[in-house]
Amino acid sequence: MIKKYLKYIQDNPNKYWFKRKLYGWGWTPATWQGWAITCLYIIFIFIFALTIDANSPLSEVFFTFILPVTLITIFFIRIAYKKGESPKWMWGLPKE
Repeated sequence: MIKKYLKYIQDNPNKYWFKRKLYGWGWTPATWQGWAITCLYIIFIFIFALTIDANSPLSEVFFTFILPVTLITIFFIRIAYKKGESPKWMWGLPKE
């Protein structure tokens, strides 16, 4: 199964940064650019998570974590939509 999955990811004539997930709806990184964007996204989430603590008031949590993470997530989805295959529901490898 892993060999078939790797073949599916590597079969990328259009040089998409993100390919469709095999199960469900969404994308998975397919090139180094896709992996770089995904890693940056995770790093930013972690950085914003460090700005809150147990004593943070709700307004501070909203403006230093929830709002930035929401905006970064929207930006990440837009990049995946523009640089990836068109999303659709999949359940397993595509039929050849």
